[in-house]
Amino acid sequence: MNQTFIDRTFDNIRQMWREIRGNPVVRSLGFDDDASRKDHWRRQIADCLAHRGGAVSARGRAAELGHDFLRLGEDGKKQFLHVLLNEFDVDRTGVAAIIKDWDQADDAAERTMLEARLRNELVPPYRKLLQEFNALPQGVKFLVDLRADLLRWRQDAPGLILLEQDLKTLLASWFDIGFLELHRITWNSPASLLEKLIAYEAVHQIRSWDDLKSRLARDRRCFAFFHPGMPNEPLIFVEVALVSGISDNVDVLIDRDPDSDVSDPKGADTAIFYSISNAQSGLAGISFGDFLIKRVVAELQRDLPNLRQFATLSPMPGFRRWLVKMRDAHVAPSRKPKPLARKNRENIEPVSASVDEQSFAPEPDAIPEGIMAALRDCGPLVSADDGVGEGDDNAGQREIPPAARAALLQLGAHYLLNERRPARLTALDPVAHFHLSNGARVERLNLDANSSAAGQAQSFGMMVNYLYQAGDIEKNHENYVGAGKIAASGTVRRLAG
Repeated sequence: MNQTFIDRTFDNIRQMWREIRGNPVVRSLGFDDDASRKDHWRRQIADCLAHRGGAVSARGRAAELGHDFLRLGEDGKKQFLHVLLNEFDVDRTGVAAIIKDWDQADDAAERTMLEARLRNELVPPYRKLLQEFNALPQGVKFLVDLRADLLRWRQDAPGLILLEQDLKTLLASWFDIGFLELHRITWNSPASLLEKLIAYEAVHQIRSWDDLKSRLARDRRCFAFFHPGMPNEPLIFVEVALVSGISDNVDVLIDRDPDSDVSDPKGADTAIFYSISNAQSGLAGISFGDFLIKRVVAELQRDLPNLRQFATLSPMPGFRRWLVKMRDAHVAPSRKPKPLARKNRENIEPVSASVDEQSFAPEPDAIPEGIMAALRDCGPLVSADDGVGEGDDNAGQREIPPAARAALLQLGAHYLLNERRPARLTALDPVAHFHLSNGARVERLNLDANSSAAGQAQSFGMMVNYLYQAGDIEKNHENYVGAGKIAASGTVRRLAG
């Protein structure tokens, strides 16, 4: 995301909180030593938790603390959060005393009262402080971005993981689907919101304002979930093309003239969901995508009763990595693949885990002979693509040799239907897992569907259609979640063997 865009967001929050604290003068945060600075933080936190005065006073103290926090550098923020977590945690002595009283209580009424006290005592003071920010302008956005930072710091600041998990619990309750609002975004939406679409799009980069205009034309739709606490910030958004028949090429959908290549949406019979982007990395692990698709389908059915099919044109982000592992393990064991770049992987459609964490190669005796033959047929294609990562701009479109085309489709079908996460029944591919969990079926594989560098690096340009059929969604969902059964068209099943 553009750094200027991020800086502008934080500048807006700082300005509002400076006004709330009733002091327009920005004072220095310099201290003689580290101990003095931490003492100052302790006093600020304690003042916020003391709840002296009324609601206005409480908001002012929280705004002052948040404003000062935002002005810290990254190292300073980590130090502050360590103070918050380590010194304003649960009072374990108090918890132990309540448990002792409970154990010695004579009747049920006294134990019930002590259980209520225990529940309250187990809420750490730092969580109560985080809740104070809910009342501030853009306070929810501040907490979402704070969790995004905590997720980034998991490796170099592991002591803050507990704070990140607690914050996730709070955000999950605040971002319950019942609180979310679905809005359509159009070319006439505020420019600030359109700018955010460009910044947050994670699947198919929006390259210009003309590109965005094309994606918001009358035969296109864009819907996003918003939260009342973040009214100007999309949480997740989906881009939809209204077409005739199920699309097999994303380039055709997005590379067009927004003035001349627009059709009448009333003549379309199919809605193609071709991009779903999580806009807030601080909400990772809090799923909205399944509800988004169902809500958008209902909106489209209401506004365009001519639509008969609802399908996706989706990437296969784990396919190339899986294929390279298989090739190296079973066809050319001496070759070692270059690790893929992780650029933007966390934003490619709503997923539950990274491709790295899910990839593995099965034992040779578990691989059907037809798949082994297909691996050999695709060997030259995979070898020619060695060293290409997902963030590699040199990963241009490569022509698939005729001998490899059928083999690549067969391997793609096998990968989607038969390759599972270790010790689980769910699909290895994260995007497949997302759509199958929502009740879709694997409808069709498409070669030469994505000429972008990311599409070539992820799956040699191959994409997949997932079909949402109203009458089968619940059955498909139950079969997949309960028994690991993947719904697929007859064509895809025959390809998989």
